Amino acid sequence: MTHPEPTGPQLARLAALLADETRVRFCLALLDGRAWTAGELARQAGVAASTASEQLNRLVDGGLLAEERQGRHRYLRLAGPEVAQLIEDLSAYAAPPSPPRTLRVAGASSAMARARTCYDHLAGRLGTAITAAMLERGLLQQHTGFALTDDGLAWFRELDIDLTAAPSGRRPMARGCLDWTERRPHLGGRAGAALYRHALEAEWCVRIGSRRALRVSDTGRRALRRLLDLDLLDLEGTRP
Repeated sequence: MTHPEPTGPQLARLAALLADETRVRFCLALLDGRAWTAGELARQAGVAASTASEQLNRLVDGGLLAEERQGRHRYLRLAGPEVAQLIEDLSAYAAPPSPPRTLRVAGASSAMARARTCYDHLAGRLGTAITAAMLERGLLQQHTGFALTDDGLAWFRELDIDLTAAPSGRRPMARGCLDWTERRPHLGGRAGAALYRHALEAEWCVRIGSRRALRVSDTGRRALRRLLDLDLLDLEGTRP
């Protein structure tokens, strides 16, 4: 199946959708991969419910968000992993944020940089460290993009991670996603999503504070040292 090339007006409409700070705040919040209510998003962005409703409708109409209704509640989420990829890629090219002004904000920013989710896969120093270790061990290869090797497929099977469990659709098995804090790629695609689900189910990681920030458990540290020879104490240091 072929897809028509986007036209100038189409790209301009997409750019216009992301040219509003409130709408961008909504998209960034939804990078945690879960559905939020309109009220939760309004509080997150610090806007009135009526303003949130208007801006969310624009994002839904523009195809960036999808909505579900349960009773009187309206839940919104990113329309799919390709939207998450777009938001994360744009974040990586945005100007660096100004230094945090309070210890609380600095702590939250540090936690996000160490380990977080990018929609449905691992990001931050944790995500890029795992990806680099997989490349070094020959589980991934990187030419024009990421691809799992035969050893990589066997590695996932040994962990009882079923890469065929979810329908593939148009989503690639492995994809490099430019990390906005590390400015290096982390593993996305179906393989990245499956690894993140396994990390939660095996209790390698737990959510902390922010909906996206993660903490690696002692179980996770031991597992990643055994599986990838990865010393996660490096996550606590500064980047080289």
